[in-house]
Amino acid sequence: MRYAAVVMGASAGGLTALQEVLAPLPADFPLPILIVQHRWPAEEDLMAFTLKMSCRLRVKEAEANEAIEPGGVYLAPANYHLLVEPDRSLALSVDEKVCYSRPSIDVLFQSAADVYQAGLIGVLLTGANSDGTAGLKKIKQLGGFTIAQDPATAEVDIMPNSAIRENVVDNVLSLSQIASCLTQLSQQGVFDE
Repeated sequence: MRYAAVVMGASAGGLTALQEVLAPLPADFPLPILIVQHRWPAEEDLMAFTLKMSCRLRVKEAEANEAIEPGGVYLAPANYHLLVEPDRSLALSVDEKVCYSRPSIDVLFQSAADVYQAGLIGVLLTGANSDGTAGLKKIKQLGGFTIAQDPATAEVDIMPNSAIRENVVDNVLSLSQIASCLTQLSQQGVFDE
């Protein structure tokens, strides 16, 4: 199986987890990575800067109508849902919160699954609610590959445990194992329909 994109979701403890997953990825990592990290609406945006300083990839806050580029890392802005459009561009929405969150992990995961189908890798990290479980379920149903952070290594284990309980996870891995797995999966070649 060859893959076209990675989606990641995190909540409480997510910044540290994201740094640990992104830092080992090579500068030439070929897949785009789209990320939802729960954060407060008025929070000053230091996340892109912080992640950019701790990895070799191009990290930026997502913009509406932006084309998704290979190897780019796109963060959902505070208070906006991040979605993938059928033409593989990004969209932002201020629709109602999902699982008490905007941005919502489920919204990103489900829209990306519709577009990338079996070419999508979904990664669910530390967090304190069930956001992401429904999204991983859709990714798995459409033939994609799903990963949850090992709850024993999560700052808050509720989010990965929710997905594991629902049997929507292909692999349960520590943060260092997630980075290694993503690198291996990306080396299988880039999926292009």
